[in-house]
Amino acid sequence: MSFHIKKYLRLALVATFLMPVGVGHAESIIGAMSRAYDNNPDLAVARAGLRATDEGVAIAKSGYRPVINGSLDGTYTDSNGQTIRNATGTISITQKLFDGFATKNNVRVAEAGVFAGRENLRSTEISILQSAAQAYANLARDNQIVSIRRKNIRFLQEQLNAATSRLNVGEGTRTDVSQARAQLASAKAQLTGAIAQAKSASAVYVQIIGSAPSKISQPKTIARLLPRSLEAAVSRGLSSHPSVSAAQYNVDAAEFQINANKAALLPGVSVTGTLTGVDDSVRGRSTTKSVRGTVSVPIYSGGANYAKIRQSKQTLAQRKAQVESTRRSVEQSIVASWVSYESAVATLAANQAELKAARLALNGVVEERKVGQRTTLDVLNAQQSVLRAQESIVQNRRNAVVSSYSTLAAMGLLTVDYLKLRVSRYNPDRHYQAVKDKWFGLRTTDN
Repeated sequence: MSFHIKKYLRLALVATFLMPVGVGHAESIIGAMSRAYDNNPDLAVARAGLRATDEGVAIAKSGYRPVINGSLDGTYTDSNGQTIRNATGTISITQKLFDGFATKNNVRVAEAGVFAGRENLRSTEISILQSAAQAYANLARDNQIVSIRRKNIRFLQEQLNAATSRLNVGEGTRTDVSQARAQLASAKAQLTGAIAQAKSASAVYVQIIGSAPSKISQPKTIARLLPRSLEAAVSRGLSSHPSVSAAQYNVDAAEFQINANKAALLPGVSVTGTLTGVDDSVRGRSTTKSVRGTVSVPIYSGGANYAKIRQSKQTLAQRKAQVESTRRSVEQSIVASWVSYESAVATLAANQAELKAARLALNGVVEERKVGQRTTLDVLNAQQSVLRAQESIVQNRRNAVVSSYSTLAAMGLLTVDYLKLRVSRYNPDRHYQAVKDKWFGLRTTDN
């Protein structure tokens, strides 16, 4: 064995330990998705964003509640030896009695925003679970390609050794040896590229899942959860996809916003109670109580209120059009994923037939070379056909798995509940119920 070959094998051995295949129990694709649900930072970002949206309801409901203000003024005067001290304290409470239904509609706008936010969070969860499934399948594919290419190198090394032995006994040619050596060098380069790709896939896996992979195996498709027909998949997706639901909630919010803006054209009624206490060093102490009612009637505000109403009507038209756009986008995604899945399954069957034929051909060529009917180049070419078929099978298995999960995601069904993942499910309603009617307090929660 030459120095270069020994050097390469040492490098390959090191690469084996650097490969993204850990030790310990095997990690399933479902387990990886569960850990992504628990650990992915993008989900934490989306959940915090929804909790911030929840506070919009409490903000809107503040319009129902009184506004209380207090003030304290003090003066100290020293004039010609006479000292005068004065302290005045005032507390006022203002309560809106009628605001043109602005608060009522603002609350409805905020509530619709919360419901839309929950659907958007569900979309994010689906996207993360889909990314986790894809990252797992990609890593499984890349690890298998590395394994296939290592086996290919061992086969080519045997061919090089055999060609060298035949040359030494006068039965072969230097051309055979050179061809075998060139093919081996090319295979080494391909293996290096495959190892680099597997490491890159491992980095993506850690980014999405949150921890290093361990004993990745070839995952299976999730065909058992798919509908029986494309038409059924489209129908289910249009009725259950969170993006469609979010778009519909956005329409509701836009309708309520129109009514909220119209409130600026209606009169407002409020009442204010004031308690004032004075402590004067000359006049003594006194207390004043007063109640004032106010009726405000808008007459003209430069046209701004009318412009806001027209603007909100255009926003409503936009949101309604967005619903149809979202439905079409969902339908297109379902069709594309479904077709991709069917194509991958059909191609995989063809690849398996191709591999079977390529192996038979390789065995035949090897036997024919032994009796001088074929050359080393024929063997090398036949081995390349086997290699291409093996890698095509691995690639299309990955495509079938990814497209099956993508189809569920496009339907809006790649969720914790539908997959029955063993995780602690995040409940967005818990935080909402805790803050929607909260009057005061600075403490926040993460759930």
